Amino acid sequence: MMKKLLHVGCGEHTKKDTIPYFFNEDWEEIRFDINPNINPDIIGSLTDMSAVKSESIDALYSAHNIEHLFEHEVGIALSEFYRVLKIDGFLVLTCPELKSLCKFVANNGLHAVAYPFPGGSITPHDIIYGWGPALKKGALFMAHKCGFDADSMKNKLGIAGFCDVSIFISEPNYALWAIAKKPLDSQDNSTKFARLVLDGLPFFNF
Repeated sequence: MMKKLLHVGCGEHTKKDTIPYFFNEDWEEIRFDINPNINPDIIGSLTDMSAVKSESIDALYSAHNIEHLFEHEVGIALSEFYRVLKIDGFLVLTCPELKSLCKFVANNGLHAVAYPFPGGSITPHDIIYGWGPALKKGALFMAHKCGFDADSMKNKLGIAGFCDVSIFISEPNYALWAIAKKPLDSQDNSTKFARLVLDGLPFFNF
């Protein structure tokens, strides 16, 4: 039986734009987005996923969505993530990581090039407030409304109910990656599993 991958805030992306762990045929992708124009399988928002049944999803992938919420909405979204996952399901979440970015800003300034990007480059200002070129074109939904470091993300995931959380920081692109599971496993097993999920990404060398 195929496992279900809920691709939250997918935009125009598909499974091939997630991580290598999900590329094989074991995973059936369910695309979830608030924008009906991109033809998602399910229409909804991070704070209202009522169209998804409780404990029906094996894995949930959320890339650069959570920072578009106000901080008071983050707990609601993470609780929704927890609700839709099966008891043995897991969450893969990535977003900007501001602690390492602040060190870069202190040394290089707010508008220095943090890392290259197709068609241009990304600055700390883009990472903190949202990608400037998109905002300039009127895509105001691209604005960032909150931020995280490892400690704050781990705390918020714990409050939402996740007992098993592994956090990794990718400083080349100032990204935080969280692998979170419902049940508590041994720390050794948790780390091994998290590294297995993230294996193949170019900025981690496990």
